[in-house]
Amino acid sequence: MSLLKHTIGLLLGFVLLPGAYAQVFSGARGLQDLYDSAGEFAFVRVKYDSYYNDGFYGGPWQTDFPAADENSLRGVARLTNVRIMSQPIVLHFDDKEIFDYPFLYVLEMGRGGGVSLSVAEIENLREYLLRGGFLLIDDFWGQRQWDAFYRDFSQVFPDRKIIELQSNHEIYRTFYDIDGAQMIPGRGGRQGFGQAGIDVASNHAILDDDGRVMVLINWNSDMGDGWEHTFDQWYPTQYSNSAYQLGINYLIYSLTH
Repeated sequence: MSLLKHTIGLLLGFVLLPGAYAQVFSGARGLQDLYDSAGEFAFVRVKYDSYYNDGFYGGPWQTDFPAADENSLRGVARLTNVRIMSQPIVLHFDDKEIFDYPFLYVLEMGRGGGVSLSVAEIENLREYLLRGGFLLIDDFWGQRQWDAFYRDFSQVFPDRKIIELQSNHEIYRTFYDIDGAQMIPGRGGRQGFGQAGIDVASNHAILDDDGRVMVLINWNSDMGDGWEHTFDQWYPTQYSNSAYQLGINYLIYSLTH
């Protein structure tokens, strides 16, 4: 397996104060200078099948694509010294190529009746995670979507519990100092509230035998919209800032654990 692992020295980039992301992206230095065809970080989004299509063309997996992925890459490039690949990549859980990347992103797995995983996808994903891979699951809301997600995803590790991460977990201190899970509303939400009036987020995880986070589940929060709407004047900057800070912490954790 060739999961990319790099020393912490690669990750000690400059950090801007909250509220500075728009200026980061519009600076004089061209983003092309930060791209690397063999960079440490490629944004890999996972394409999956749902039980039914609830109005999304092609399925819920492509929500916010590609703007969220591209802006996330720009944020990593500007806020750290991690070299990035310029364009996001889309793969399936059963693609052997996932073993070339330490960090996978997937979202909306509670929509469309939940995720429908094949035996090949379950087995390939399980092996990827046990070999050192990291999966970030984002943007699903409420108990009904959790139950739809859990029905199939629990087959990946039926013998491992999903635990709730506490605010003192090291993943919140790998780059930024963050006070635990953050509720980031979608574009249609209102200040302080996400979908269905939910105002509290939680992070849950599946750990390996050494206590490493293999799967991080971002429940009742929408980091993808935080990235996608970076430049939207109607989307509160505080939520975009939280999305970048959390995303970078998760990335640094995946590269160093």
